[in-house]
Amino acid sequence: MPDKYDVAVIGAGPAGYVAAIRCAQLGFNTVCIDDFKGGDGKASLGGTCLNVGCIPSKALLDSSEQYHRVKHQCSIHGIQVKNASIDIGEMLARKEKIVQSLTSGIKQLFKANKVTSLHGHGKLAEHSSRGCKVEVEDGKEKRIIEARHVILACGSIPIDIPVAPVDQKTIVDSTGALDFKEVPGRLGVIGAGVIGLELGSVWGRLGADVTILEALDTFLPTVDKQIARVAQKQFEKQGLDINLGCKVTEAKSGENGVAVKYEDKDGAHKTEFDRLIVCVGRRPNTNDLSHESVGLKLDDRGFIEVDDSCSTGLENVYAVGDAVRGPMLAHKGSEEGVAVAEMIAGQPFHMNYDVIPWVIYTWPEVAWAGKTEEQLKDDGADYRVGTFPFAATGRALAMSEGGSGRVKFVADAKTDRILGAHIVGPYASELIAEAVVAMEFEGSSEDLARIVHAHPTLSEAVHEAALAVDKRAIHKAN
Repeated sequence: MPDKYDVAVIGAGPAGYVAAIRCAQLGFNTVCIDDFKGGDGKASLGGTCLNVGCIPSKALLDSSEQYHRVKHQCSIHGIQVKNASIDIGEMLARKEKIVQSLTSGIKQLFKANKVTSLHGHGKLAEHSSRGCKVEVEDGKEKRIIEARHVILACGSIPIDIPVAPVDQKTIVDSTGALDFKEVPGRLGVIGAGVIGLELGSVWGRLGADVTILEALDTFLPTVDKQIARVAQKQFEKQGLDINLGCKVTEAKSGENGVAVKYEDKDGAHKTEFDRLIVCVGRRPNTNDLSHESVGLKLDDRGFIEVDDSCSTGLENVYAVGDAVRGPMLAHKGSEEGVAVAEMIAGQPFHMNYDVIPWVIYTWPEVAWAGKTEEQLKDDGADYRVGTFPFAATGRALAMSEGGSGRVKFVADAKTDRILGAHIVGPYASELIAEAVVAMEFEGSSEDLARIVHAHPTLSEAVHEAALAVDKRAIHKAN
């Protein structure tokens, strides 16, 4: 007889494991099915994010930032460090320790919340108004479980491009780039998106000569242009060679590394790298997710089709996270998982897709929420802008982080409601939260302007940018 559950969740990444925990908290007998294996070949919860994505990349970013500060910034504080070096093995071991701590933590959370965890590939086998059957295959055997509700949280995987076949040796994807055993002398990166910039920054700080080849003519097209320009200048100042409008036509591994051919407005070119990272985006991991007879609908890009409340059109079957429309962000997936769990329990579905924060964890960091100035122009909106530089804040200067970073708000010209918040600078990932709270409550720039911000703090730049919307900034000429 098959096992029976109230809810079956397929996928244990940030969308899936959070959905499973919330379902269990609400009193549902819940099972979470996942087939991810760690580097040791053992089952590991947390999906791409915790195992080979968000968490390990941030660990390496932090390690490389520390090393870069010691090598290049300590002297301005009067701290002299001679012959500083980096032990790549120790750095990677620290990363793995952090990953293991967090993935085992999910295991403990499942145990505490009485979530059943099954390792194997989950596949929607049958669907009816009475419930669903899910096939679980672990490589040795298949079993069938029954569930009244199913939440699909199968995540995403890196996009492959035929001209640069990944071998995880000299040509790697974002996963392989987390495990270089030595710093490449010449590192090529295909793609100047979030992942390419973060991984390029890691190895660039450690000494690699990094060249980024981006097919688009625009740098970070989803980012406010003013903020993107500031960020690009900072990255190039750090040594990242960012080339836009470059289409890679061939990449071949050889004895001396990787030979790459590409084309730009000036014609065809050849270059060589010791390692090449391919990070041109991600696609939904929806292959073999259901039997054809079930009728689960995918769009032409492989995304699961859902309505505004993440329902698939199949009764009691929902989909969340990277496999559905919207940004591929861990926190977006987690909140969708919570919203669906509560909807199953009879509560209203709640997600505000207009106020989801985005972050690029480079240094300086880049963070934003809401609309860019360019989007508002295209919409024909009547808006006002307020900006403020970190260089005019005492805390940033005390940290030697004045640079050219800034906070920018765009607000409705009539109502003053904040329509977009954009930050490039130190700890932008943390500072954006204040703006998100204000925007979620449909707050105005005046609301933030009236809040007393501690001095000296980086958050004063947020305060002054809000004041600047009404040309009332105190510490800069308006």
